[in-house]
Amino acid sequence: MSTNRTLLDALTGDLEIETLLDDEAQVAAMIRVEIALAQAEADAGMIGVAAAAAIAAGLAHFAPDWDDLAVGMVRDGVVIPALVAQLRSRIASPHADALHKGATSQDIIDTALMLQLAQVIGLFSSRLTALLDELDHLDSRHGGHVMMAHTRMQQALPYTFGAKLATWIAPLRRHLAALQAARRSLLVIQLGGPIGDRSSFGAHGDAVARGLAKQLDLGLAEPWQTARDTLVGFASTLSLLTGTLGKMGADVALLAQNEIGAVVITGGGGSSSMPHKSNPVNAEVLVALSRYNAGLVGTLHQAMVHENERSGAAWTLEWLTLPSILVTTGASLRVASLLVGQLELPTLPA
Repeated sequence: MSTNRTLLDALTGDLEIETLLDDEAQVAAMIRVEIALAQAEADAGMIGVAAAAAIAAGLAHFAPDWDDLAVGMVRDGVVIPALVAQLRSRIASPHADALHKGATSQDIIDTALMLQLAQVIGLFSSRLTALLDELDHLDSRHGGHVMMAHTRMQQALPYTFGAKLATWIAPLRRHLAALQAARRSLLVIQLGGPIGDRSSFGAHGDAVARGLAKQLDLGLAEPWQTARDTLVGFASTLSLLTGTLGKMGADVALLAQNEIGAVVITGGGGSSSMPHKSNPVNAEVLVALSRYNAGLVGTLHQAMVHENERSGAAWTLEWLTLPSILVTTGASLRVASLLVGQLELPTLPA
């Protein structure tokens, strides 16, 4: 295990998602945005073609000074000023000043986030599609199995395991459709300049924005630096997804109780003092993760409150919260797949 990961990370984390969001990935995305911005500005006639070429060449193999970036983060509350200073030192004279021209920190950070989210959403969609395939396979094998339904924790009427599976599958299909829609509505550039009106780009603002979107294969949008509703709405969709997976976990944990025995969890967790036990670990983790994400989304809603044209407080709160929502969602999909692979139906007496 990496020295940067904890034992709890092994249970509730997601290394693949964490890697897509880590500092190295973020800085790489920021550099990609800066190179694309320079090219878009050159195409629009805002900077010279030679300057854009020098920027692309100078940043091609950039390796950041992480200690210096940390100092800058503490000083400025945002990493871009220190990063831009390092980047300019790699660009051949006299073109360094053309880097980041007209842009502000938020343009680079928010657009870089969209590049990272494009990868995250792709991974979520792939995992959710695979999970639905696994549930469909489980339904084809055991959907006709008769079991007892429960309402308000009491026995109700007989029904089938397929009916139970349908209560998981239907909302998961809706969440998959929402993820696919988010790729179109969420993944857009942020380009507004210091006060969000593109005035810092002069007459070139809209042309640069179109060029930047094309360069990065992102959607074109008006500046949204203080309008975080689409981003928070996406996080809310993720909370709905993990909530459905939490409901699945709760159902499985209850159905697997010894007194009910409606499902069997193969390879359950052991006990240090009761060797006969097989604990529903993955089902329990799904419940915990769903409740955690619901709380995180409530916190993220607080980050919608920006004062005037930019809020350092709201933005910092978003940085604290959104990555945890993404990692928790990834972990939930990972654990749900493990749980479905453990499910078996009890053998009925002949």
